[in-house]
Amino acid sequence: MQEDIVQAYLEIEQAMQRYSLLLEQYVSELQTQPDEESKNRFTRMKAGSKAMRDSSQIYLSYAKYVAYGMPEGEELAEEEDLQA
Repeated sequence: MQEDIVQAYLEIEQAMQRYSLLLEQYVSELQTQPDEESKNRFTRMKAGSKAMRDSSQIYLSYAKYVAYGMPEGEELAEEEDLQA
């Protein structure tokens, strides 16, 4: 069962990486648009993209911790080494 949980975590991690990348690409596209609406959207999306990236990193770090059985101390370090 834990293997399934770890696999699900890895799928979420990949999806969040893709989501963040697509948001960054969209923000870059908005930055090149000359109209005022795009400039306003760029400002909002840039902040939103950063917030999503930061919050997803917090979420993923805890999700990883739980997926690996909430290890303590040395056990956590060993799990990290296995993923590297």
